[in-house]
Amino acid sequence: METRKTATAGTTTDGQTLTSARREPAVRIEHVSKIYTTQQGEEVVALQDINLTIDRGDFICVVGPSGCGKTTLLNMLAGYEKPSSGWIQANAKQIDGADPQRGVVFQKPTLYPWLTVKGNVEFGMRMQGKSRQERSAIADEFLELVGLADAGGRRPYELSGGMQQRCQIARVLATDPELIMMDEPYGALDALTRENLQNELLRIWRERKKTVFFITHSVDEAVFLGTRVIVMSKHPGTVVMDVPVDVASTLPEDATPEDIRSAPEFVRLCAQITNKIYEQGM
Repeated sequence: METRKTATAGTTTDGQTLTSARREPAVRIEHVSKIYTTQQGEEVVALQDINLTIDRGDFICVVGPSGCGKTTLLNMLAGYEKPSSGWIQANAKQIDGADPQRGVVFQKPTLYPWLTVKGNVEFGMRMQGKSRQERSAIADEFLELVGLADAGGRRPYELSGGMQQRCQIARVLATDPELIMMDEPYGALDALTRENLQNELLRIWRERKKTVFFITHSVDEAVFLGTRVIVMSKHPGTVVMDVPVDVASTLPEDATPEDIRSAPEFVRLCAQITNKIYEQGM
């Protein structure tokens, strides 16, 4: 197993200084707040003064109580929403709308039922203007990468939930985005399928070296997948902990996923992060 080198920057709310060997920010979030106005004219603060730097190649996992604004933050990173104040940059450019360099994997697969599995993977590339031959070759590559090499001719409704998520991940990867955002992509899956897809995603991340922003309610999942775990406070959401998690680097190179999950450092980090979430209230 490859070891993972944590890339972090900034300071946690607990006073822990975080350093980075690369210091190549993929994303910078500065003093971002988000305020919604209800139909009655009342202002609701969803996010308050978010400050976060995401280094290139980081696997950021975000956890926190329900309603803390995790998905709102992802939507602003994706360009679907704009901050009420502050700013967000990706690759040193202000985010102002959606961009194919930022791909999103949703909790529920958003596959087109009238297209085949391979057709779904090719769809984004077709929008990018790639030739039919190029689209086909790239789609085959990523279907094999996610374990769907034999399913390209099937329809999405013929696949299990786990296989549909694999297809959705392949579709995003095929467009070669620099940042991949995932909004609880395994939340609706059974425990065994979820664990298998966690292992698969970690393998793909190692191979492709993408920057990932991953929302989850599972602390175990966050510590297993992430290079850093961000804990957000109860409404209005803000960052209350930014902690490096690099359990794999403390273990032998041939350590299995089961070895990682049973390691004392893994257990310690899960307890530390869980306690911080409970401090915020549920």
